[in-house]
Amino acid sequence: MSDNAKVWFITGSSTGFGRSLTEAVLKHGDRVVATARKPEQLDSLMQQYPVAAKAVRLDVTNPQDVRDAIKAAIDAFGRIDVLVNNAGFASVGAIEEVSDAAVRRQFETNFFGALDVTRAVLPTLRQQRSGHILNISSVGGFASFGALGIYCATKFALEGVSEALAKEVSPLGIKVTIVEPGAFRTAINGQALAIPDTRIDDYADSTGGILQWLESMDGKQPGDPDKAAEAMIQVVESDKPPLRLALGADAVETIAAKLESVRAELDAWKQVSIDTAFEGAAVGAIGG
Repeated sequence: MSDNAKVWFITGSSTGFGRSLTEAVLKHGDRVVATARKPEQLDSLMQQYPVAAKAVRLDVTNPQDVRDAIKAAIDAFGRIDVLVNNAGFASVGAIEEVSDAAVRRQFETNFFGALDVTRAVLPTLRQQRSGHILNISSVGGFASFGALGIYCATKFALEGVSEALAKEVSPLGIKVTIVEPGAFRTAINGQALAIPDTRIDDYADSTGGILQWLESMDGKQPGDPDKAAEAMIQVVESDKPPLRLALGADAVETIAAKLESVRAELDAWKQVSIDTAFEGAAVGAIGG
């Protein structure tokens, strides 16, 4: 572990992308504050890397947990160089099927949890005048799908905040990257799916196929989380990291198809769109 080793703060480190990234970063020679709701699940890694790794309890929906975990990171290593907002889960079901409580749980973890952690870490990054924030979104944060509307909404919200944040903190030496994975072999696409208790027959044709596809793909997803971790490390080491990083050919193809669709629709309705201005009004790109 060199003197210039980075300090990573990773949420949701016990499984999936978080676990793969934690292991990869430690092998890479950096330090990690690995957080999880059950930090004992990280004991084997802590024993393997007693100097470079620290496990901390963190439920991202608990504001006190958030602040305690960040303090523990600073106390242990003196700084945070990379924040990875990875903790999350996926609700499946038609918009009408998902209960109010389930919708709020989804947003509390995927969006408000990530937002709270980010806002709590930003003072440290601003003081350092350096840092990199990786927000783990999804291809569903760029293109929404039936039966995944609530989940996608949380990721759309995360991407909206991330775009604005990137503009706000760039002059301060802080970088932001939105990571958009496709189907990877993690629990979020399988046994960890939150399925509503009440199903509405009228949505069987529009949403049933998605759920069947997700269940059939469990354990067979093409994406390798370990390779995704290496891609994220490569982004952090880059002098010019992207605002968005699609992971997986399925993500690349889905995003490209949506961009083409949006462009075609924008062109088809362009005249109707621009004819809504007052006569003689000066018009330009928002914020430009």
